[in-house]
Amino acid sequence: MLAADLDATFAALADPTRRAILDRLARGPATVGELARPFTMSQPAISRHLKVLEEAGLIARERDAQRRPCRLEPAPLAEIATWLDSYRELWEARHRRLDALLDALQAPDPKDDRR
Repeated sequence: MLAADLDATFAALADPTRRAILDRLARGPATVGELARPFTMSQPAISRHLKVLEEAGLIARERDAQRRPCRLEPAPLAEIATWLDSYRELWEARHRRLDALLDALQAPDPKDDRR
């Protein structure tokens, strides 16, 4: 994933309204009106949020006669998951080394086993 794409995706996800819109779209396509319904903001404000999500590649708008439903595009989210996996692997390796060190420190010292 290009750094600019990653930046755009994280910037789009930084806003709680946009995350809520993505949560709704995870259940299936919806029109702007349907997406605006639970919010206390205008439909043009929701449209601006949708534009940010669309520019980040997180949603796509379709044409269905007079309706323009939006649908989730999961590819950028999968790319973020892949990017995060490299850090997860790093931290898991560090935790394994820490666990090994703690096990070694807690193991009885054979020199103390004098009778």
